[in-house]
Amino acid sequence: MTLITENRGAVRILTMNRPEKRNALNSKLTQGLLDALRAADGDDSVGAIVLTGAGQGFCAGADLTEFKDLQAGVAAENRAELTMQLHLVFSQMRIPVVSAINGHAMGGGAGLAIAADLAVMAEGAKIGYPEAKHGIVAAIVMANLVRQVGRKAAFELVALGEPIDAQRAFQLGMVNRVVPLANVVAEAVALAEKLAGVKRVAMAETKRLFHEVADLALAPALERGRDTNKRMRNFAQLGAKKDAP
Repeated sequence: MTLITENRGAVRILTMNRPEKRNALNSKLTQGLLDALRAADGDDSVGAIVLTGAGQGFCAGADLTEFKDLQAGVAAENRAELTMQLHLVFSQMRIPVVSAINGHAMGGGAGLAIAADLAVMAEGAKIGYPEAKHGIVAAIVMANLVRQVGRKAAFELVALGEPIDAQRAFQLGMVNRVVPLANVVAEAVALAEKLAGVKRVAMAETKRLFHEVADLALAPALERGRDTNKRMRNFAQLGAKKDAP
């Protein structure tokens, strides 16, 4: 079983389960994660998700042993599409995701870690994008990175390929909390429980608007905010009428 699913109340914990490979992403795990995230988002009993890894690592990135068997052509194109869809789905979901970075997160694993809405990182963990050192490019994961940290810091991470520790990741705004390893999942679950306590429609609209305005100029961003404000006011009024005796 490459992915373990556990429910704790309204929080669903997804644990990547390839510890012998440091939870490297092969096609099976990548597809399993994508399916599990979409399934949780469509389940009204789930209010938030925690994503973590089994064993000592969060995720080592792409499984290079599998990539050796993917020749240029349809198989390679399908895998690239699958990877892109996985990193995109976080921003398309209605419910929030908290990553519990329990160990090193590299390459695609680093991309997963920061694609989540919130991130809790273990004190001894490291995060990095080493692709350039191997003669390749941190291609798909770069899009989220450049939107979350300054341009100079992002370029240093992808160009030099040197990992950074948890405190540096916190300083750059890549993670929200740095805690002892023993507490990382519990802290992530606690955050997820708070998020799950928010009314589902309010959380869904918050996520939708957040990702819409992130890359817009001020005027259209304010217009999107105005439209959401109107929509949510109407929703609140309808709810009040339904609750009235």
